[in-house]
Amino acid sequence: MKRYLWVYFIALASLTACEQEQAPSASQPPTPQLKTVTVNNAKVVEGQTVYVPIYSHIYMVEPGRRMDLTATLSVRNTDLSQPIIVTAVNYYDTNGKLVRKYLEKPIELNALAAADFVVAEADRSGGSGASFIVEWVAQRNVSNPAIEAVMINTGGNQGISFVSQGRVIKSRK
Repeated sequence: MKRYLWVYFIALASLTACEQEQAPSASQPPTPQLKTVTVNNAKVVEGQTVYVPIYSHIYMVEPGRRMDLTATLSVRNTDLSQPIIVTAVNYYDTNGKLVRKYLEKPIELNALAAADFVVAEADRSGGSGASFIVEWVAQRNVSNPAIEAVMINTGGNQGISFVSQGRVIKSRK
């Protein structure tokens, strides 16, 4: 009986800790406010198209066994004073077919601001060779944004996570 009570206590403590983590508090990070904008191409002075590899799953032990992953694409404006405009965030599958457009309109990222785009663990539409294509422009000279993805999966006492860096495939100057 003591053993079952101990297990119940641990489960209850874990549930309480999870509820506390999810409860809003003053110490939680702010949710970014993404402002949609219209791009005036005549004022654009630079921009890039960036390819980011995404792994919606990886194979373990043998090709038939796989681990699904949650992928978070992060677009971070590294400029200290100027905004950038993200004009497209498109998700492609292993065969290069467009799966999803994440933006209906361009968004402005203020200096040092970031935006995240998530592919859920259960979303298998991209496959192991999925990718994002991110396009951004600026109306003044800026430092290039950091664009990368984090893939993660946890289960039981184990977890896996890794980062995939964006690669510039086209520059606009």
